[in-house]
Amino acid sequence: MDTLILDLSHALGSALGGFAHTLPTGAFDLAQVEPPAPDAAPVAPAGREALPGAPGGDALGVLDGGPAAPMAGPGAGLAATKLDPVSLFWQADPIVKGVMLLLALASVWSWAIIVDKLFRLRNLFSRANSFEDRFWSGGSLDDLYDRLGPNPRDPMTSLFLAAMREWRRATGREGGGGLSASLSQRIDRVMQITMSRELEGLERRLGFLASTGAVAPFVGLFGTVWGIMNSFHAIGASKDTSLATVAPGIAEALFATAIGLVAAIPAVVAYNKLSTEIDRYARRLEAFAGEFSAILSRQIEERTGQKSSAD
Repeated sequence: MDTLILDLSHALGSALGGFAHTLPTGAFDLAQVEPPAPDAAPVAPAGREALPGAPGGDALGVLDGGPAAPMAGPGAGLAATKLDPVSLFWQADPIVKGVMLLLALASVWSWAIIVDKLFRLRNLFSRANSFEDRFWSGGSLDDLYDRLGPNPRDPMTSLFLAAMREWRRATGREGGGGLSASLSQRIDRVMQITMSRELEGLERRLGFLASTGAVAPFVGLFGTVWGIMNSFHAIGASKDTSLATVAPGIAEALFATAIGLVAAIPAVVAYNKLSTEIDRYARRLEAFAGEFSAILSRQIEERTGQKSSAD
């Protein structure tokens, strides 16, 4: 009996040894892994609804070919803020809106003045050329005076008519040789007064261009400072220093500065240009007044000499 048991043990050991050689290396190491604690909760597999950042819990929509979820970041708030001029105006503080409206009105009025003065000066130079051609054509001054009529259309014609009226008023009187001696001075004075009045009309509203060019940048700067103050107030109230919080106020502030520069730069350039053109036209009027005064003085001397020889 003992011999039979020993034979069975040897046969069983040989069978187990041969089966062990057929298994891969480390197969029996699994028996050494510690089992989980009895009170530990089983770990559930991560589902699609458990992943963050996907709408409706479908974070694997990208893998399935669906639309990608929008990423939230520091600049996500900028998409909700439009930076076009109209939106910046409507989103601005009431005081900043007032500054923008004031600067826009100043810019529109400045352009109206600029266009009006440019066309008027071009017309005046053209009329001056036409009048000088007729004046120096060699015709009679009395005939030219009668053709022009009592209503002048430009400053140079006004000078001529004012001087001729004084000339006819003095020469139409009888006697009084002393009147002829002071006639030249009176004609010069009349032309100077007429020229000053005409130039004053030309220079009207140029002061607005000068004021706009000097003041508009500072008005825009006031809007800028006010907008930046609002930005810092928003930062303090929300305790958020992200770009989405600061950008709208800064954009409004810079827009106010831009409008101030848009109003100021054309006004300054146009003021310098128009002042130069008006000075050039004034020198032309002075030259004509001096030449016409010399012509009338010669005629006064000729008439005085003829009267003395007749006496």
